[in-house]
Amino acid sequence: MKKHLKRRSIVLAFTSLLFLTTQAKATVVQIQTVLGNIDINLFDQTTPETVRNFLSYVNSGAYMNNVMHRSEPGFVVQAGGFRFDDTFPPVAIPTDPPVINEPVLSNLRGTIAMAKAAGNPNSATSQWFISLADNSANLDVQNGGFTVFGQVLGDGMEVVDAIAALERFNAGGAFNTLPVRDFTQADVDAGRDPEADNLVIITDVIVIDSAVVTNPDIVPVPNTLLNAGGGDNPPNQDSGSGGGTLNLLSFALLGLVLVFRGTFKRT
Repeated sequence: MKKHLKRRSIVLAFTSLLFLTTQAKATVVQIQTVLGNIDINLFDQTTPETVRNFLSYVNSGAYMNNVMHRSEPGFVVQAGGFRFDDTFPPVAIPTDPPVINEPVLSNLRGTIAMAKAAGNPNSATSQWFISLADNSANLDVQNGGFTVFGQVLGDGMEVVDAIAALERFNAGGAFNTLPVRDFTQADVDAGRDPEADNLVIITDVIVIDSAVVTNPDIVPVPNTLLNAGGGDNPPNQDSGSGGGTLNLLSFALLGLVLVFRGTFKRT
């Protein structure tokens, strides 16, 4: 009887492990901007290293007073690299070591992905962008594929589209497509720099749900173009970042097989 209960407990333990490994856990963050909030469902299990990297910046407060510094209508809006400290131009934020590339999902409208240096798939640090359109044909294959690590929820794309619809100002360098508010060519001709009221400031990025099942309205689309051989710079590592979950699942199934084999031999 005791042996039977012990075997049953082991089976239940492996069953619980099996259940946990098949649940897609996610973190929901809110990008708080002066034009409205953008909720993002992160893909913690599909791109774990990228999400961990992003959340380290979130938790450190690195994205407070950040600037949407790049706007490419019909393509992307970009932020994560520069903080506005009441003087122009914004200053670059300190960055952590680059994160490994995880090009598992497709760069579709409403996805958030990491920016990186040209010709170096594993160079992403703090900067990220939100796709305004289906960019899969380009970004899924370019530079080893760009890592999608989350998706905009609800009406968040209305805020993103409002940012993309703003006039753009060429301030040189990283700010040559800077989205601005209430800022005209006359201001440029007068030598006036944009102020806080003219910029799209991200006041903060906060976690609003730290352990939830991925939103049922979201169905992440795999990046199949890169694996089909597209692009000039394939990743230098296995792109299957979901492998951790698959390995746990395999161990769980193997454990169940071994338990049941032991049960049949002893009864």
